[in-house]
Amino acid sequence: MDTMEETTEPRSVKVTRVVDHPLDSVWAVLMKPHGAEALLGEGGNLGNKGEDWRAADGTYGVTRSFHPKEQIRFSWHASDGAPRTLVDLHMRPIGAATELELVHDHLPQDADTDALAQRWLSALERIESAAS
Repeated sequence: MDTMEETTEPRSVKVTRVVDHPLDSVWAVLMKPHGAEALLGEGGNLGNKGEDWRAADGTYGVTRSFHPKEQIRFSWHASDGAPRTLVDLHMRPIGAATELELVHDHLPQDADTDALAQRWLSALERIESAAS
C-alpha cells in the first residue's frame, strides 16, 4: 500500500510503502549496490555519514545520518547548482513486513512535488522488487 502527502511550510513530500519483506531483508538490499541504486538512481551508492554520492541522472548529495535498520538521511541536489534538500528514509518492522517512510524536506517553492512524490514511490517499489 502506498500513500503520498504534500505538506507546506516548509515544503516537503512524504511517501510511505509497506513491503512484504522482513526488515533484515530490506536493509540487506539497501546495503548492496543494486539496492542503493534503487533508491538513489543508477550509480548512486549509500555510504557512511559524510560520504558523497552521485547518480548517473545528475542527482547527488552526502549521507547525513546512517542508523542501520532504522534510518538513512541524505542531502539531495536535483542537479549541479540546485538547492540542497534533505531526504529521510525511515524503516520499521510491521510483523513480517517492513514500513518504508520517505520524507523529502526543504524543497524550493518551484519544486514539482508531484514528480518528486512519484520518483520516491517508484524508488520504494524498486527496493521492494530488489528484496524479492
